[in-house]
Amino acid sequence: MKRAARKTSEIMKRVQERIGHQFSNVERLERALTHSSIRNPVGGNYERLEFLGDRVLGLCVAELLFNHFHEASEGEMSVRLNQLVSAQTCGEVADGLGLHEFIRTGADVKRVADQRMVNVRADVVESLIAAIYLDAGLEAARSFIHKHWKTRAFANDAARRDAKTELQEWAHARYGVTPAYRVTDRSGPDHEPVFKVVVQVDGSEPASGESRSKRAAEQAAATALLEREGVWQPSAGQDDD
Repeated sequence: MKRAARKTSEIMKRVQERIGHQFSNVERLERALTHSSIRNPVGGNYERLEFLGDRVLGLCVAELLFNHFHEASEGEMSVRLNQLVSAQTCGEVADGLGLHEFIRTGADVKRVADQRMVNVRADVVESLIAAIYLDAGLEAARSFIHKHWKTRAFANDAARRDAKTELQEWAHARYGVTPAYRVTDRSGPDHEPVFKVVVQVDGSEPASGESRSKRAAEQAAATALLEREGVWQPSAGQDDD
């Protein structure tokens, strides 16, 4: 037991160094890193923290956009906000911090670093934000969010609108058709499903996308087609194929 406790303490120390915040209550950090697939964890899992962290993230990002984009309309700021608080962006933050090394999961959730597990990593980032907020208040959470979201907030592709809406308008204008979406695969456990969706626009090659919900997978597929057709530039961090 002493060896296990010592190992946990060492891991928590590494996490705190990685994220740049020293917790007064390390149990909150442990909980933020614990997936629901762990049976009866001592401190609970991250689901409730994720709920709170999502709201704190939304507030701080909305505040950041409001204070920086003085001439932006409500619509433009909403587009930017939705992009910045998405699972994709949160997953990118998690990957930048290497959080997959520290997430505690059960036997039925493997290879958390896999692309299909991006939603797990995104959830942990939101849980981590909540843990920081509860541990040290809004200013500490805001500091963490600004550090990892500010550059993203000011990027050109952060102003993208909804991908499905953009694709529908483009398809109507170019081919006079409506995009058709089809689920081609569903994998993973019931509590963490992964959907693969293909979108077809008559006149062009189909494109596919994967995510934890059908709607998100449709958005990913629409984004892939828009980027391939040159309607959108590839997102920051992607390669130009």
